[in-house]
Amino acid sequence: MTEFRPISIADKDIIVSRLRAENSRSSDYSFANMIMWDSRFQKHIAVFEDRLIIDIRVSSCPSVECPYFAFPAGSGSLKPAIDFMKEYSAQKGCAFSMRGISEDQRILLESEFPGRFEFTEKRNAFDYIYLAEKLSTFAGKKLHSKRNFCNRFEKTYNWDFVRLTPDMIPDCMELYEKWLDGIDKSLDGVKDEYKAITVGFENWEALELEGGVLRVDGQIIGFAVGERISTDTFDVHFEKALNSYSGAYPMLCREFAKQIIGDRPEIVYINREDDMGQENLRKSKLSYYPEYLLKKYVVKEK
Repeated sequence: MTEFRPISIADKDIIVSRLRAENSRSSDYSFANMIMWDSRFQKHIAVFEDRLIIDIRVSSCPSVECPYFAFPAGSGSLKPAIDFMKEYSAQKGCAFSMRGISEDQRILLESEFPGRFEFTEKRNAFDYIYLAEKLSTFAGKKLHSKRNFCNRFEKTYNWDFVRLTPDMIPDCMELYEKWLDGIDKSLDGVKDEYKAITVGFENWEALELEGGVLRVDGQIIGFAVGERISTDTFDVHFEKALNSYSGAYPMLCREFAKQIIGDRPEIVYINREDDMGQENLRKSKLSYYPEYLLKKYVVKEK
């Protein structure tokens, strides 16, 4: 009998093997994200044949008993996994629902189950997908303002960019605390992000995270953290810098992109994740001119 259990780092091998089979550019298919954000998106997993079933609850809505599901990542026949999730929902007296469904997955579902589902775009969850090469140079007319910020930064500061190693984590957390002083802590997701970054740093090697730090006069003023999530895509989970250093964010973005493609020449795209519906964050992500937005849908039966 297939049973659900809370997600754990101990499940890494069985989860990652199925995520690799899915080979999705979506940030939802990052093992590190699943673990780091589990305090907000509480996940229970089950293995059904060659597919991973993920039952998700949102911690801010503890009164909601009905789960929703991610797309059953993996390989092999899709229909038995969908039927299993539908039956599980029915046993709990709930309507069957999936979220975070990509365009490719939408097409597959419609092909396998023609006319059965309705798909609703969830704009706040769209991932921003960029060409790695463009972010590493800011070449072209559209990105000239980012290029100018970097030029001024390079002329103003005695800077360097180096790989983030575990011994740097305490200094990165100290910088993050400084960064928090300048933001509205009541914003949705701030507390959850703090927990996610803490979990990520505490499990750096187990989650196979990679990062870089931007320094001025030897002091860390910014850091970026991510992981490869598909054969051609790297996902940037966190990017934090002190705004008191003009141009720090474009520099951090550019230099981390250089590091990524230097380490992994096969990487074509960088996913900088969603904007959570925050207007300032949306404006910032659009200003880097994504190659495309990875759409995500909420799926319900008609």
